Amino acid sequence: MKIIIEKARVTDAPKIHKLINTFADKGEMLPRALSDIYEYIRDFYVARENDDVIGCGALHISWADMAEIRSLAISKEKQKQKIGSSIIATCINEANQLGIPTVFCLTYKPHIFEKLGFHQVDKVILPQKIWSDCFHCPKYPNCDEIALILQLDNSHQK
Repeated sequence: MKIIIEKARVTDAPKIHKLINTFADKGEMLPRALSDIYEYIRDFYVARENDDVIGCGALHISWADMAEIRSLAISKEKQKQKIGSSIIATCINEANQLGIPTVFCLTYKPHIFEKLGFHQVDKVILPQKIWSDCFHCPKYPNCDEIALILQLDNSHQK
């Protein structure tokens, strides 16, 4: 079966919600409310096999020079097929097209991002703007996610 990565549709929101929260229930990622997914549906990409959503991830613009890759989740039975890497690459491509020079993420699985050129940084270097979502996190203020960052060469956008 061919897997395609494409922008999420509003009708995908319940499937994205279920996928994310399956992992969140195990403490492997942060939960997302269905209302948040609807509100930010334009940020999301999905990996689709036929009509099934088997993966998701989002590129959320934080500021003029920074965007976050968030809510990356791949169904258990489809992992280790580079679907997550494809979603990350799609998000990086969009950031590059938008002229955003820095992409970051907060994750429990840094190796996936490091394979694509991200490097670990101390969370304190990230601007305060990104912490607005953190106030709603059950782990706040004791965040145990790992921060990673990628600098893009999008000088051709100027």
